Amino acid sequence: MAEVLVYVDHVDGAVRKPTLEVLTLARRIGEPVAVALGAGAAATAATLAEHGAVKVLTNEAAELADYLVVPKVDALQAAYDTVSAGGSLAAVLLPTSADSKEIAARLALRIGSGIITDAIDVEAGADGPVATQSVFAASFTTRSVVSKGTPVITVKPNSAPVEAAPAAGAVEELPVTFSALATGTRIVSRTPRQSTGRPELTEAAIVVSGGRGVNGAENFGIIEALADELGAAVGASRAAVDAGWYPHTNQVGQTGKSVSPQLYIANGISGAIQHRAGMQTSKTIVAVNKDPEAPIFELADYGVVGDLFQVVPQLTEEIKTRKG
Repeated sequence: MAEVLVYVDHVDGAVRKPTLEVLTLARRIGEPVAVALGAGAAATAATLAEHGAVKVLTNEAAELADYLVVPKVDALQAAYDTVSAGGSLAAVLLPTSADSKEIAARLALRIGSGIITDAIDVEAGADGPVATQSVFAASFTTRSVVSKGTPVITVKPNSAPVEAAPAAGAVEELPVTFSALATGTRIVSRTPRQSTGRPELTEAAIVVSGGRGVNGAENFGIIEALADELGAAVGASRAAVDAGWYPHTNQVGQTGKSVSPQLYIANGISGAIQHRAGMQTSKTIVAVNKDPEAPIFELADYGVVGDLFQVVPQLTEEIKTRKG
């Protein structure tokens, strides 16, 4: 069976959930070979093996932490060269993020292959892996096949279940020769992101968002209270972040982050196309808006026409009661 390279997104050895989802998809088209880079890479092996990696290639060189994406591209290319030289390589899969999309694009250019970004599904096909995408602000679903080279595909978070499938997970050191370009842009400082205790927005199973109808930064507390009861991430519309009511890092939409949770609750959000583009693939959508003509209701599975300042606190209290 052909092998599939899977780029591992981890933090000091803790594998992030989107990587485990990608491993589920990789097993459909071949045998996953994980590529873990940077500090703590070797510590990822047990988790990766538990989720189907037959082999784990690791490299913890200082260049991977001290410089921007080029060292990671060099390392992933080294993995590509190693695996493709030893047999058949079906694809290179990466979990979608800002960094991984740049890594994927640079790798595809180097190896002369086609690239597909933000896939929501990957399956085997007669002409190679078939990637499904949600395009044009989620108005259409397309199925694509790369016609040249080894497909390089990035996969959106929450596109597949995390499924355990124990495999050998043999750890091998990946030899990498870094190019002259690898040390061109040095990282000179880092500022740790303050933890809110909530899930990462793009990875969350539930997202509770607020929009223009929240009517001020001081009112986002009721959105956060509902999110905390549900164990959800907090999102915001472009109108809300542009007004300075909530951080831009929490913006959901075409110019913000794309999310695809099991449950999306939109509060005081009209449902303009810019916002819909970032959340339309959510499995279940609930909308709360006092305007019965708001476009969000065309998209919602369940809608409440009412004042969010009355509806959301009642919902929060009801959840508390049912949780006991």
